[in-house]
Amino acid sequence: MSAWKLSGEADKKTVQAALLAHDEAWDFPEELVVSGREIAEDKPDDWILEVWLDHKPTAADRRAVAGLFADGAPDLSAEKLPEQDWVTLSQQGVEPIRAGCFHVRTPDYPADDTLVDFIIPASQAFGTGQHETTAACLAMLDLMKREGLVVKNHADIGTGTGLLAFAAMHLWPHAKAIASDIDYVCAGVVADNCAANAVAMGSGPGELTMVIAPGTDDPLIEARAPYDLLIANILAGPLVELAPDFAAVVTPGGSLLLAGLLQTQEAEVRAAYRRQGFRLARRVTNGDWSILWLRKSRVR
Repeated sequence: MSAWKLSGEADKKTVQAALLAHDEAWDFPEELVVSGREIAEDKPDDWILEVWLDHKPTAADRRAVAGLFADGAPDLSAEKLPEQDWVTLSQQGVEPIRAGCFHVRTPDYPADDTLVDFIIPASQAFGTGQHETTAACLAMLDLMKREGLVVKNHADIGTGTGLLAFAAMHLWPHAKAIASDIDYVCAGVVADNCAANAVAMGSGPGELTMVIAPGTDDPLIEARAPYDLLIANILAGPLVELAPDFAAVVTPGGSLLLAGLLQTQEAEVRAAYRRQGFRLARRVTNGDWSILWLRKSRVR
């Protein structure tokens, strides 16, 4: 059986909106497998939409894919692939990952009963655990718990798929939890992933509240403060800009888990948070990336 792929490049927001449209399109051809991902780890806003087929793309196939884009589809290139299982090809690069006590997989793989299992669809590339920073954040959260960190109220800013919020909820099951993202498509993504992973949504202990907001600029995020733990796996620039805002909502003695920064950007990020009264508790690296656990001083 021949295998083909249609692909088109666009910004993250555009591709994520197309993925959400695909999820909601009940009449989309079932034989077309759709996924999206970052093009490069150091360019998280540049994404590619890929559509896998068992036949040469037809004009109808192209129209179906183009229809997922509200403001016009990017140029779609067609590529004939080697003779092998095209469904397997579509899932390459999304094998399950293990980080700390966690196992993250797509629905195509079985659970690992020895670890805490989360299911995240392959189409949600950033935040699935495949990205080095996300996997390292999972391991750091596990370390925080093992080192005795007590969390009663936590926030995941820039949550993407909700995965890091889910992990924190497992580690501190009686805590209040809130997650936010600036991309409106993430609201539906997080709701779907909550349902797939039996994560309760709501405002009580052990339940996840989801909001769409830039940084901490949201009445509910502010009302729920202060936080014992704030997670932000975003980018170095926003991390520096948000340092005063994060400091305002983290309780004295509270923790920050920061990621999305390259090792070459670490000094600037740490300096920004040092000015806000944070000190380094632990750091790990994964590839070119740094992951920081910072603690806020109890006295300023």
